[in-house]
Amino acid sequence: MSWLLHLYDTYNANSGQVGVIKTRYNDQEFTLLPLSHTTQNAHIEVTVTKEGDIHSAEVIMVKSQMSTLIPCTEKSASRAGAVVAPYPLHDKLSYVAGDLIAYGGEQKKEDPFAAYIKQLKGWAQSPYATDKVKSIYSYVSKGTLVRDLIQRQILHADEQNRLIQKWDKGSDSARPPIYSVLAGDLSSAFVRFNVYAPGEYLDDVWKDSGMYESFIRYYNEQLGGDDYCYVKGELLPATDKHANKIRNAADKAKLISANDDTGFTYRGRFRSSQEAASISYEVSQKAHNALKWLINLQGKVIDQRVFLVWGSKRPEMPSFADDAFDLAPAAAVVKEAAFTYQEFARELAKAMDGYCHKLDGHTDAHIMVLDSATTGRMAVLYYRSMDIKLYLNKLIEWHTACAWLHRYRKDESGKGILFYGAPATRDIARAAYGPNAGDKVVKGLMERMLPCIIDGRPIPLDIVRSSVQRASNPVSMERWEWEKTLSIACALINKKEGRSVALDTVTTDHNYLFGRMLAIADVLERRALGDEDRPTNAIRYMNAFSRHPAKTWAIIQEALCPYQMKLGRKATNLNKLLDEVGYMMPPEKFTNESLTGLYLLGFYSQRYDLYNNMGKNKNQESAEADSEQ
Repeated sequence: MSWLLHLYDTYNANSGQVGVIKTRYNDQEFTLLPLSHTTQNAHIEVTVTKEGDIHSAEVIMVKSQMSTLIPCTEKSASRAGAVVAPYPLHDKLSYVAGDLIAYGGEQKKEDPFAAYIKQLKGWAQSPYATDKVKSIYSYVSKGTLVRDLIQRQILHADEQNRLIQKWDKGSDSARPPIYSVLAGDLSSAFVRFNVYAPGEYLDDVWKDSGMYESFIRYYNEQLGGDDYCYVKGELLPATDKHANKIRNAADKAKLISANDDTGFTYRGRFRSSQEAASISYEVSQKAHNALKWLINLQGKVIDQRVFLVWGSKRPEMPSFADDAFDLAPAAAVVKEAAFTYQEFARELAKAMDGYCHKLDGHTDAHIMVLDSATTGRMAVLYYRSMDIKLYLNKLIEWHTACAWLHRYRKDESGKGILFYGAPATRDIARAAYGPNAGDKVVKGLMERMLPCIIDGRPIPLDIVRSSVQRASNPVSMERWEWEKTLSIACALINKKEGRSVALDTVTTDHNYLFGRMLAIADVLERRALGDEDRPTNAIRYMNAFSRHPAKTWAIIQEALCPYQMKLGRKATNLNKLLDEVGYMMPPEKFTNESLTGLYLLGFYSQRYDLYNNMGKNKNQESAEADSEQ
């Protein structure tokens, strides 16, 4: 129950955000829902006058404008199938249209409109009703909605005065908008109501805080009996119906559900679901609403699996799934060639101190992973609450241990950025399994990487091995993709090796030395090729070299001779360097034994060092050539 309590506390700590509209990256609006409210995608908007007459109607064509905040009851929030449980104000056409049957609507055993209008009447005639509620009730109680929508060409009827459920593709007439936004039959079209008053500015009904408070006060009097809340430990009005639509407006999966009272639902341990867990209505509403808000605010959703990190008092929290550039751009971006590991660690610690300062007074970071196996059930796959300083220290450890130099990010102008640190978990998945890896694979890898980041566990060997294999096969991918895969693979290897990007000129590890030799051969041939854009022999044979280094090096060395002759004195420094590295190689290690991933670190560091010092080397070579003349 701890995650429910922490979500409940989050709602209370951020109650000032209730009803405040925010916008996601895709222009989708969301808010921290008030109690007894949910969201629904609306298809038709009907505006009525203060006197209770229809003013206008329109089909909502823009998807980002469909999301509507609506009041709901316990039953309507969890309705499914043929159960008649109307929403209190806005609802489907089958509920809000009293004349639907007259226009060919399906006759049900229980009249949805009768249940809807009875419920709305109770609110409209209560002491808590607002003028807007009364105006909407006055209109819908007339039972003329379908007729009015047909007159305004929102809905369409045939010659027998029956609603046209699906538009004939072969029709000569243009397809009406309602058939473009609606997937099912017309009775499932969701209708939201608004109120218009000439010369007055009125907030939209679904954005009016006065409407929220009106229904909350009214519905509080309708709640059931008290029971002990397992979360708060108090006697409060309880509920056995809990919210859905957690990840999005179409999400039917629930975290808490017990709707089957037959068979072995409770495994013979309990007589009712309340004996298994009793949760108050207030806690359930606030916890679920806070979770929905947090997911929209900063959750990462991959194939419906949710990865979420938040703080109770200040929800904004650096995510374990981000790379160093997202976490602290000022610390990660490399501005000078002399950039060092120590400098990065120092700057990253400063950035984390900044987060701590902003989160002053907040003690815990909450980490949660959610997913659903079926359309109706959702589970908490991972949950952990930890001290904020401990969490930030874990991020510092991860981003300094699993770190390497990357160049696959771009700034706002599209220019490449060189940054240092750990890659994002999503990028690790792409490096290990390729850019076409499905979301199921990506979300699985992200979940497996979580203990590595939070608990410091070793990275699973299959992930490291797969990344090394792909990085060792550059000819199978485009240049930019290989460079990205290479740097990420180096970061994963470095988590264990603990090396710096700076070239290690002392080590005699044969894996590292083989990598250096391959890099020198690559740079030498690349200089000789000039503007000719094709892979060097070192790159072409890289995969074979990683498996049979001694045998393959003989082939690369032979292919390198023409380019050494072409460059002449300009290749002097590279030839000397190649001899030096070869001299450091232990003779007994110059074999065909497969190389470990460490050879990639040697390859990357040697190539990076050569390209950084290319200008200096060229000047030195020119000076030597002049002195010889």
